[in-house]
Amino acid sequence: MKIYNRFRHIAFSALLTLGGTMGCSEDFLDRPPLDAIVDANFYQNDEQVLSASAPLYNIVWFTYNDKASHGLGDARGGILTSGSYQLQNVRFNTTGETPENGEAWRSFYNVVAQANSMINNINTFAGDAVTERIKNHAIAEGRFMRGLAYSYLVQNYGAVPIITNNTTLLQDTSITRHTEESVWQFIIKDLRFAAEHLPAQSVQRGRLNQWSAEGLLAKMYLTKAGISGTRNRTDMDSAAYFAKRVIDNSGASLMPNYEDLFKTANNNNAETLAALQWTYNAGQSNAWGAQNSVQAFLAYGSEITGFGDGWGGDIGASKWMLELYDDLTFDKRRKATFMLPGDHYTYITQVPAGGSAQQLRVPAQSEEAGRVYNTRAWVKKYVVGRPEDNDGRVVQQGTEINTYILRLADVYLTYAEAVLDVNPGEALTYYNLVRQRAGVNSKGSITWEDIFHERIMEFAMEGQAWYEFTKLHYYDPNRTYQILANQDRGTFRIYPDRIPNPTLWELEIPATDVTPRRFPVNSSNFRIPIPSVELSRAPNLRKAPVPYNFN
Repeated sequence: MKIYNRFRHIAFSALLTLGGTMGCSEDFLDRPPLDAIVDANFYQNDEQVLSASAPLYNIVWFTYNDKASHGLGDARGGILTSGSYQLQNVRFNTTGETPENGEAWRSFYNVVAQANSMINNINTFAGDAVTERIKNHAIAEGRFMRGLAYSYLVQNYGAVPIITNNTTLLQDTSITRHTEESVWQFIIKDLRFAAEHLPAQSVQRGRLNQWSAEGLLAKMYLTKAGISGTRNRTDMDSAAYFAKRVIDNSGASLMPNYEDLFKTANNNNAETLAALQWTYNAGQSNAWGAQNSVQAFLAYGSEITGFGDGWGGDIGASKWMLELYDDLTFDKRRKATFMLPGDHYTYITQVPAGGSAQQLRVPAQSEEAGRVYNTRAWVKKYVVGRPEDNDGRVVQQGTEINTYILRLADVYLTYAEAVLDVNPGEALTYYNLVRQRAGVNSKGSITWEDIFHERIMEFAMEGQAWYEFTKLHYYDPNRTYQILANQDRGTFRIYPDRIPNPTLWELEIPATDVTPRRFPVNSSNFRIPIPSVELSRAPNLRKAPVPYNFN
């Protein structure tokens, strides 16, 4: 008998079926897993138990990673702008009907459902041959991913239902929300379990380990510190404690070249602490959703993808984002994240219409009064190029570039923020390590604002910016609204000083431009509303939240 669980009122069609099993090779995604709950008699040995947790690394996250991650994480955060793409998110008008909102909600609860079912099935059906070490390992993976999903849920929606048993939901028609304090307590409990039961070294390349969990714990404590309206020193100290343990003990190190972080060949590199793992041709192997599809939406044209995708010609960095960089040329993160006219990428092939293959030199598409320009700073990060740039491992709407959950630079800046008030010298050290790798000057002293801006630049287009604002909003909502409402999200022109080989660029707003540039942000539109379809299916979600019973 196969076990099928389904969120009747929370996330319909969250669970599918798993076809086949996988061997414990070095790369546990050699064969793309399917999103599912498996046979009750499946969990008979260590290999099968590890195979059951593999979908937690890709397919259950697909609907969020596909478009919602950059729609909510970057567009709402002011990083990404467009005149036609995800305008509700760009213009801070996300509603209960906004597609990316529904996709995010369903994906997060899909992760929760998959984790719950795997945990419950292992506890119920694990055979005698399953070692306690691997049993706890898989459960810890489930709790890590469940905790991560709930961190997104609580930061986007506030109070949400905490669900640990999918089967009960088959008869439950009274699902209600739980308080934000309860959700944060639940997240910390899940991640603490993961930290205590994952090994110091990953059992397979790409899998989570102890330092993945402790690093995420540090980030979660830093955000949780503000939920009372002021930053709790005990939580800040916990964030510093776990971050420093990862820094000192994980063996992770910054990649010397920032741009190399976003090349497929460097998946699971020395800086990676946790990442989603994708199989580029999963869609061709009856496992749609186990591939990374973001290049299809972000790449500016098909000439750099090799297929009919590359739909990102009207997507690019906001003016606010570009003006944060110390220098558009010398900050190495800029070119690795956004393409400006004339940028030269030796490792990406371009085949213009009617032309021949050549190294990518980003074209300037418009000209006025003898000056060439573009109106979008196209996205580069997670755009990896054509099949010939990736050993053939790219297809239409499919690459295998990892999606970062956590990397060491994040832990450095988490630690810096956590200790800034009590040990500013230590904070400065780790802050400057991130800047030095970026090729920009170190600073002699720093403030919270310096760290905030550094995080925006370091993690632009990694779906993180919005969560910097949700963290700030807990303890300083007015400052949050002020920063967001003053971001320039409108159209502008990017003029290179010359083509080819530009050395600088100018950003100008045409005198004739009348596009909206700034959008009001306040307590009424900061939080994302629960998707309307979910409210109609579970009306109790409208009721006041209640504390979760941890007993």
